[in-house]
Amino acid sequence: MLRRPMTASLRTLTALWLFLLAPLSPALAQDAADTPDAPRALRFNWARDGVITGAAGALWISSETVFKGDLAPAQCRWCDRAPDGTDTLNRLDRWGRGLAGNTAESRKRADTWSNVIGFAGLPLSMLGVQYAAGRSSGASREFFAQDATIMVESAVIASVVNQAVKFTVGRERPFVHVLSENDKGLTAHPTDNNLSFYSGHTNLAFSLVVSAGTVASLRGYKHQGLIWGVGLPLAASVGLLRMGADKHYLSDVLTGAVLGSAFGVAVPLLLHGRLDDDARPNASRTSSLTLTPSVGRQVVGVSGAF
Repeated sequence: MLRRPMTASLRTLTALWLFLLAPLSPALAQDAADTPDAPRALRFNWARDGVITGAAGALWISSETVFKGDLAPAQCRWCDRAPDGTDTLNRLDRWGRGLAGNTAESRKRADTWSNVIGFAGLPLSMLGVQYAAGRSSGASREFFAQDATIMVESAVIASVVNQAVKFTVGRERPFVHVLSENDKGLTAHPTDNNLSFYSGHTNLAFSLVVSAGTVASLRGYKHQGLIWGVGLPLAASVGLLRMGADKHYLSDVLTGAVLGSAFGVAVPLLLHGRLDDDARPNASRTSSLTLTPSVGRQVVGVSGAF
């Protein structure tokens, strides 16, 4: 009886992912014919980028291991319940939970596969596709080393921000939300109970894929569509699996995809623009990006000009 709505939710969510992600590939992957000087050199400094990547990576890993017990909220701050205990979960996330596995075994399997794809399959696939795209355009191994570093740099910066938001927001995970108060402290990892918003796996996946595609576009690599064609479905599958494991709501996953993609675009453009663009007057540059943070009483935002 439960399998039918789950299948319907899966079909609908898959269609939604494809609808949302389809514009990224043609919009960001430009024809190599438009860049006759490909592969183009990008701004890159091993000392600077090594420090940024290493520091962000150390912050991310230590916050997930050494300091997680101190940083993670013991009680939910975003509980999706009224003071009287009434469930106030929004309709979107309530509907999205139809993708969660029906049994403990199926949820565990989805969790395992989200880790395998998110932390091994997707990163290795993106590095392989990036290398192939670069070599087909005549890029040197040094260019590939730079590309890989930019991808990792984008991912670890995105992950540090994700951790900060998770620890601050303290949203209760879906599988914890349905437990009794007495059972919530008996989960396998209680420090993880209130870190639902937003999905770190999805954030990481999309930051890697979009940074790879953005770098390929800046370089002017041939066959850029291969990067998007391989990467976006893999990244989307990570988000779907996190929902299947009942670890995240749909809004957690969508936010992770959007913000991961934002870092995947912003880090390469802000830190690693084309060297030949730096030599041109501002008026003749093909593109530029400026970001201005704004902080209000209840809103933190970023405005930009492209």
